[in-house]
Amino acid sequence: MYLSVRDRPTSGGTRRRGRVSSTVVTLGIVSMLTDISSESVAAVLPLYLTSAMGLSLVAYGFVDGIFQGASALVRIAGGWASDHTDRPKWIAFCGYFLSAFTRGWLIAAHGFAAVTALVTLDRIGKGIRTAPRDALIAASSHPDSLGRSFGVHRTLDTVGAALGPLLAFVILAVIPNGYTSVFVMSLGFAVIGVTILGLLVPDRRPRQERAAAGARPEPLRWRHLTEPRLQVLLLVMAVLSVLTIGDGFLYLTLQDRGAFAAHWFPLLFVGTNVVYIALAVPLGRLADRFGRSRILVLGYVGLLGAYVFALIPADGVWLTLGCLALLGAFYAATDGVLAAVAGSLVDPSVRASAIGAAQAVVAVCRMIASAAFGALWYTLGRTESLLVVTVLLALSLPFCLAALSRASSRADRTAVAADHAEGEL
Repeated sequence: MYLSVRDRPTSGGTRRRGRVSSTVVTLGIVSMLTDISSESVAAVLPLYLTSAMGLSLVAYGFVDGIFQGASALVRIAGGWASDHTDRPKWIAFCGYFLSAFTRGWLIAAHGFAAVTALVTLDRIGKGIRTAPRDALIAASSHPDSLGRSFGVHRTLDTVGAALGPLLAFVILAVIPNGYTSVFVMSLGFAVIGVTILGLLVPDRRPRQERAAAGARPEPLRWRHLTEPRLQVLLLVMAVLSVLTIGDGFLYLTLQDRGAFAAHWFPLLFVGTNVVYIALAVPLGRLADRFGRSRILVLGYVGLLGAYVFALIPADGVWLTLGCLALLGAFYAATDGVLAAVAGSLVDPSVRASAIGAAQAVVAVCRMIASAAFGALWYTLGRTESLLVVTVLLALSLPFCLAALSRASSRADRTAVAADHAEGEL
């Protein structure tokens, strides 16, 4: 992998093929620092709410539901604001700043209502920043290297997701009940991330740059989001996301089968993130070379394999590691690649809105999936409920692959024609 520090566009705003822009790397560092901040809080939040604050598990479940889903619909608004103002950096900055703001108040928060409000604001900040940030990545990358760029970003992002919980548990091991220390550390990382974004990330204006290059980007219209190819993607992702159960359920299945000690449970999250870190860039490069829609669906084949490993009625560390490896590969093949696919299906003037719409569909459907699977587990039992989801996912994958392949192949032909026309200008 070659990381270029020459990220400024040449004449016409073009990007160098095969290189990862320093803007992408800087955004990855911002995401890494922010994820250390957010995931360190997420790791101690169950203990903090139930032990330190004395709240019930029902109350924690309510807060966790907000933590998982409050950002979903805001992502569309963040993407629209980015496209409408042509200022993706500063829309993303507002989202990062809002999350950092909540870290400071979390130190002094007492009571269920205060914590719930702060968690909600934090997730709203995440929803605001995600699509504009991904639009910046797309604007700073050559179309042929889009998968690699998102892979580099997601790798750095996931490093933060792995370090956050580890740092939090180290603090709690050294300082019993040191939740305030965790929140102070979280605030520090969040402030550093926002500062780097504000000072070091260039203020890219994708629509203005295309106009300067001689292209004629159309004005922002909601009808662009009714593009049939994007609708196919949203439908396919809705189906696949409804069949994606929460990681926690899968980890509980592994623990129930293996009967290992509860204190090892957090390492399951770390194991998944390690595989994600290792595979995000290679799978991004494969997506650029062999087709992003194929790699996207291939990721769900990995998820299917993780379900199968969890269903095998045998104990053994290798089965557990295999399940974690496939789950990590699933995230590496789908997270950044989804943004790359969504951004390539529409006019660049609504790229952030399209990415936000796709991410919102995934987030909402996964919330529904978690709630439905919990009810199914309660009704049928662990093995039977997981078997039902596994069969449904296996049946849906061929149809989803066929639909996405047709949509993406038409988008690729359109993008190639646009690049040639822009180059002639």
